[in-house]
Amino acid sequence: MANFNLTFGSTFIFLLLPLLLQFPSGKSDLQLNYYSKSCPRAEEIIKEQVIKLYHKHGNTAVSWIRNLFHDCIVKSCDASLLLETTNGIKSEQTSSRSFGMRNFKYVNTIKDALERECPMTVSCADIVALSAREGAVMLGGPHIELKTGRRDSKESYVAEVENSIPNHNDSMSLVLSTFQSIGIDTEGTVALLGAHSVGRVHCTNIVQRLYPTVDPSLDPNYAEYLKGRCPSPYPDPNAVEYARNDRETPMVLDNMYYKNILGHKGLLLVDQQLVSDPSTYPFVVKMAADNGYFHDQFSRAVVILSENNPLTGEQGEIRKDCRFINKK
Repeated sequence: MANFNLTFGSTFIFLLLPLLLQFPSGKSDLQLNYYSKSCPRAEEIIKEQVIKLYHKHGNTAVSWIRNLFHDCIVKSCDASLLLETTNGIKSEQTSSRSFGMRNFKYVNTIKDALERECPMTVSCADIVALSAREGAVMLGGPHIELKTGRRDSKESYVAEVENSIPNHNDSMSLVLSTFQSIGIDTEGTVALLGAHSVGRVHCTNIVQRLYPTVDPSLDPNYAEYLKGRCPSPYPDPNAVEYARNDRETPMVLDNMYYKNILGHKGLLLVDQQLVSDPSTYPFVVKMAADNGYFHDQFSRAVVILSENNPLTGEQGEIRKDCRFINKK
């Protein structure tokens, strides 16, 4: 009887396998050139708009990368981040973890261009992903092959933002655990944090390392520079008080970030912990020595991040306006 059950079970699985293969997982539903037939110029239009916006507002390129990080690490890569507070929806943008994010209005600039070409075809979630890719290129980073076919969320996950997005003063073990939960290993996490090579940090997130005493892990001369940028221990969050992540190449996505933190010139506590943590330190050294290696690992991590639990098929919707769910 036992042999019969074993034989029957094996035969059943063998017969069932072709049927199971007809129902791919969410990740496999994404594909390269998803819009090749429905909107052939979709990716080119996004690229054109990102370039135009970059030449008008250079900081948009940094915003696109941050959008991808914030959108994909919370629940799903589904453009839930872009929803504004309305009709019972509270925007994820209201969370303290979204502090300093901007340029959301220009996402709709990209969306409008796509709507003129292919109405109700390209999702806002794919705009988030592809604009981040093109933004990285504009900042001197690698070109990353990303799959598309995501659909847009009909809800916001503001209640989950605080627990999903690492804070600037979280322990490195917590940061690593957060990324590991979506499939990004330690090497990939170190590479993703290299996005801090570009952009700036508001004094609100720096002053705890300067006042009342200077964090001993900070280079003293660098600390004096930061005090000049952030002269008060109680900065006004509405004031434009900030320091650049990287003074050497502030708008280039390169490995200068790792050279800086090895020299104790990391802005945020989480940056400096990459050096003090024995599990991340070897990767910091390798990335500081080889910009190509950093770009390769950054690309790999972005692909994993961009494919985190996407909505596909009949899930979600294709929004006409990235700020609001479609009217019924």
